[in-house]
Amino acid sequence: MSANTIFSDNFLLQTNTASRLYHGYAKSLPIIDYHNHLPQQQIAENKQFDNITQVWLYGDHYKWRAMRALGITENKITGSASDTEKFMAWATCLPKTVRNPLFHWSHMELQNPFGIHQYLNAQTASSIYETCNQQLQQANFSTVGLLQQFRVELVGTTDDPCDDLVFHQQIALGNSGIKVLPSFRPDKIFNIGHPEAFMAYLHQLENVTGITVQSFAQLLEALAQRVQYFHLHGCRIADHGLAQMPANFQLSSAEESEFANFVNQRGTTPFSNPSAFAGAVLLALCKMYHAQNWVQQFHLGAIRNTNTRLLQLLGADAGVDSIGDDRQANALAAFLNALDKTNQLAKTILYNLNPAYNDVFATMCGNFQDGETVGKIQFGSGWWFLDQKDGIEKQLDSLSNMGILSTFVGMTTDSRSFLSYSRHDYFRRIVCNIFGNEMEAGLLPNDELWIGEIVQNICYFNAKKYF
Repeated sequence: MSANTIFSDNFLLQTNTASRLYHGYAKSLPIIDYHNHLPQQQIAENKQFDNITQVWLYGDHYKWRAMRALGITENKITGSASDTEKFMAWATCLPKTVRNPLFHWSHMELQNPFGIHQYLNAQTASSIYETCNQQLQQANFSTVGLLQQFRVELVGTTDDPCDDLVFHQQIALGNSGIKVLPSFRPDKIFNIGHPEAFMAYLHQLENVTGITVQSFAQLLEALAQRVQYFHLHGCRIADHGLAQMPANFQLSSAEESEFANFVNQRGTTPFSNPSAFAGAVLLALCKMYHAQNWVQQFHLGAIRNTNTRLLQLLGADAGVDSIGDDRQANALAAFLNALDKTNQLAKTILYNLNPAYNDVFATMCGNFQDGETVGKIQFGSGWWFLDQKDGIEKQLDSLSNMGILSTFVGMTTDSRSFLSYSRHDYFRRIVCNIFGNEMEAGLLPNDELWIGEIVQNICYFNAKKYF
């Protein structure tokens, strides 16, 4: 290994105890990646990438944001420039990203699985590009091969309720040894505030279910059919991306009548209470999840698609989203309570994007534990802008101080890249460093077996039991 980089075997591990915990207990564990955005078609077809740009830069809005900030034209980010030109542009940027997590993640992704122990820059770009591209032609660098190299045991994709899940069916017939299961992501059905988009999506739902939706009850019937379909195809997790939980989750009889008129008139007149509609649909869905014994996830706090120019040019997920400042506590508490009081609160993971609310989320989880399921309500891992060292440490500290860290189900990639599994290694190193440092400081028992078991549970076994 080159002595010229910081990415040694003990990267991020500041003490001998931290190093022993990582190498002895965490490093070699399998990965349960219960929430990501990997394209299931590429897994089903066991896609072989032509070059590293395709597997590394396509769809990675983290890198896109950095490149724009560093003056790279959109043509060399998402435009018509060649894959070689896009890689070379990124190579000129990476040295300037120091102290941004991209500097760590990117070099870790080059090191594993490609074995690159150099810094990527303008001088090394050509040789690194060639080395990676040669390896990508090998069988163990296909999509399935990469998952196997990273010891991925479970992949939880993110899927629209109207998806036929045909690629999941193909994957299930294979023998890769990796479970690839769908997750139910119904965000589009909440979007009644945008009538044209809502009616287009409702038409899709009607086509796939064979149910003509003329009432709120028929809408729930159609959604229940899709929940059942997903369940039959292995789904056990639902996911929702919301700025905040809806404050109102009941429709009056007058609003139900209004909805019937709304759909019968194909959305020509705006619905008067979009928030209550979204809340009522979400509450009904959550009761369905509970009946199926699913896990429900809520990703809260993002403000999305702020740059309409790039939204119109590239569509959603273009890298123009940020942390929002919506208040979270009251609506979240009321929604969870509405489910809990009827004993219909499923296992739940709450993800927070605004670090100012970490303690709010951590304490909220404790309100709804049921005394039966270990860690039933989870404060989810550092997410999106917070899945870097500082964000991960702050989430772990809030969970430790306000809840029970030893029950935590650990990291998830939330990524579109097959190379992003270095984030699990990154997380494991951070966890081991926290525990190891506090053991050496006399803040935790200096008992490696005791603490090592807790580390292993956080990194793998808790998630295996939970899901």
